[in-house]
Amino acid sequence: MDPTLIISALVFAALAALGLTMFGGAGKPNSKRMKTVKQGKVQRAPTQSQTQSKRLKQANNDALKELSAREKQQRKSRVTIRGRLDQAGLAVPDIAFWLLSIGLGVALGLMVFATQRSPWLALMSAIGGGIGLPRWVLGAMIKGRQKKFIEQLADAIEIIVRGVKSGLPLNQCLQIIAKDGASPVREEFKRLVDNQAMGAPMEQLLQRFFDRMPLPEVNFFNTVILIQQKTGGNLSEALGNLSAVLRSRKLMREKIKALSSEAQASAMIIGSLPPLVGGAVYVLQPQYISLLFTHPSGQFALACAGVWMGLGILAMRQMINFKF
Repeated sequence: MDPTLIISALVFAALAALGLTMFGGAGKPNSKRMKTVKQGKVQRAPTQSQTQSKRLKQANNDALKELSAREKQQRKSRVTIRGRLDQAGLAVPDIAFWLLSIGLGVALGLMVFATQRSPWLALMSAIGGGIGLPRWVLGAMIKGRQKKFIEQLADAIEIIVRGVKSGLPLNQCLQIIAKDGASPVREEFKRLVDNQAMGAPMEQLLQRFFDRMPLPEVNFFNTVILIQQKTGGNLSEALGNLSAVLRSRKLMREKIKALSSEAQASAMIIGSLPPLVGGAVYVLQPQYISLLFTHPSGQFALACAGVWMGLGILAMRQMINFKF
């Protein structure tokens, strides 16, 4: 075979392969690119604003998760006697509360035993006076203090908003509330400012603040402060919105109280009627009702009546206790 023809064929094949590589192979990616563009499936790199928005969202979610986990850990410490004393604003040691409870129970039990000569009635009176009565008084003090705090918190937040808008730092706004605020807001913010001056981190201080005042409104305030410190943002606008929310919750609470006032009055009348009637009968005809206190069957009936009355009062309380 002629060598010239062989060389010519090889040169032709090499040129054809080179042309196919340069022109034919580039057609497929280009055609795929055009097809993808026409279908709107081009993946673009995220812009800086989108990346920052994702970071802020992730930081907010992390802060909320951390607050939720910490709330679960600290929930047990709030039901202790020390935690309840702090919530009531009583700067007394735990041992004083226990000694007072024991002394009150023993005194009440001895007084009932000296008058009625019934060991079971004296024992029940000692248990109720030593355990139930002090805790009931402490719970009433906590609720009264929390109610005053909720009524004053919105005004305190408004002071912070005005101070931040005027150019004051957050610490100085808190100092203003700690100095000129009304009780009990003044005492709580004073603790916050004093502990902050000692160098404690803000996150830990807010958690202690919530432990002393375990209210949803305080949790909202702590969340706004922590998120603003971690991610930045307009603090005055966030606190202004929070103040509006707190005032709306207060109006809703008052509206619910007005709508449920009739049921509350009925429950109070029904709950107080048996003791009042029994006391009136004891004053008018003591020999008629004295069997309830002297005879064992009467004492048993009186104890059963007290248990059923307590259960009925608790049931009525749950029916008129609205939480939102």
